[in-house]
Amino acid sequence: MSDPHGFQKYTRAEPAHRPVPLRLMDFHEVYEAAPAGQIEEQAARCMDCGVPFCHQGCPLGNIIPEWNNLVREGRWKEAYDRLHATNNFPEFTGRLCPAPCEGACVLDINDDAVTIKNVELEIVERAFAEGWVEPVRASLDTGLTVAVVGSGPAGLAAAQQLTRAGHRVTVFERSDRLGGLMRYGVPDYKMENRWIDRRLDQMRAEGTVFRVGVSPKAAELALFDAVVLATGTPVARELGIPGAELAGVHPAMDYLTAQNRANEGDGPVPAEFDARGRRVVIIGGGDTGTDCFGTALRQGAASVTQFDIRPRGPVLRAEETPWPMYPNQFRTATAHEEGSYVLRGDESVAEIEALGLGTRAVGEPLGERRFAVNTVALHGDDRGRVTGLTGCQIKVVGGRREPVEGTEFPFDADLVLVALGFTGAEQGGLAHELGVGFDTRGRMIRDAGYRSPTNSRVYIAGDNGRGQSLIVWAIAEGRACAAAVDADLMGETALPVAVTPQDMPMAV
Repeated sequence: MSDPHGFQKYTRAEPAHRPVPLRLMDFHEVYEAAPAGQIEEQAARCMDCGVPFCHQGCPLGNIIPEWNNLVREGRWKEAYDRLHATNNFPEFTGRLCPAPCEGACVLDINDDAVTIKNVELEIVERAFAEGWVEPVRASLDTGLTVAVVGSGPAGLAAAQQLTRAGHRVTVFERSDRLGGLMRYGVPDYKMENRWIDRRLDQMRAEGTVFRVGVSPKAAELALFDAVVLATGTPVARELGIPGAELAGVHPAMDYLTAQNRANEGDGPVPAEFDARGRRVVIIGGGDTGTDCFGTALRQGAASVTQFDIRPRGPVLRAEETPWPMYPNQFRTATAHEEGSYVLRGDESVAEIEALGLGTRAVGEPLGERRFAVNTVALHGDDRGRVTGLTGCQIKVVGGRREPVEGTEFPFDADLVLVALGFTGAEQGGLAHELGVGFDTRGRMIRDAGYRSPTNSRVYIAGDNGRGQSLIVWAIAEGRACAAAVDADLMGETALPVAVTPQDMPMAV
């Protein structure tokens, strides 16, 4: 059993971050390696609860108390086996998931939750380092073919599960590289793309075939026994205010993709997406907006300001999100940590120049967040380029956001990034050819078996069926959809299932 006194002996501790002036010089990951013994101590804080609510918090059904205890005992190989039994890609979730499991940790009722996410990441990274992560080849060849359209986490999870079940799987990706939004929508400082490539190597060795830069047509997909659509929700929500058409106003994903392509070696960032020396305003307070915040700082923006229409969250868990719900509370991402950094005055000239901060005054933070703010209009010059905006404060009345009279203010900006989320899946093109239906929220319609009711050969997994959500939900959906496909093709399945469409609450 677990150490019954671990949570009393040790306080929550997370790996340190690289110093801000150093990490703003590059796009490498911000976290440093944990000191020896730290992860084992953190795993020992797990109480092995009689009813482990972390299971409820994790869509993958990760057996968290078991691998925590195995790590505490130094049985890393067994911990890896437990972890990979439920999660195909813990190196992705260990870096990118907001860890709803930690919000559901019993210890979080009156103490700091176990650092589940950090333990998870250490397990899988040690497994790769020790050579324990090997191709899992199918024991039979069913001769049946499955096409997976989309190579994000849902598509990759479905493809790996179906390949291991013995089917001949081909993944189609219309972009020039695999990985979906993990590749081009997530900054490298959060997860470097080499981790995606490492896992893709394993999948190729298992037998999954990848076709990159290909947008398949319905006629080609008709040659497969089943088709899994995992194309995500790429349709961005529009700003819809005067001035939104001005030059210098861009969707956040276009901006992030431009920098990620530069990081991949595709040439310099195009001038319209280069924030160096520019006054950047990010409209949207979610993860995508925060990713833009950290990226603009690294590009050397003259100023970076993020507008969040939501009020600033409480320091502790809000009453409306009681345990074990994912808590609504104020959080500081590593990008915001960087924005709060203040020049001390003793930085070297090389540091100042590398950061593009030569015009900043000592004692001035690099960026800021502003809460309960709505953007009313954007303004431009006679050349049609954005020069600023008008905003106002917002209050919540009866659950509705209303402007506060007399609070309108001007704000200078010459690069505006719109990060308001996504409205749904693409409704034309392949979806139209396959006869897939859509609901009023822009999601592809599916039944309890992940099938499209209008085309029984087509299965739908991930954000395009669930709506914009978390990476951990995408992997869970890919696994569950694979089991549904396998069961339909073979009459039964041994693939594990953690969730079904009916189980799925609204996205965190």
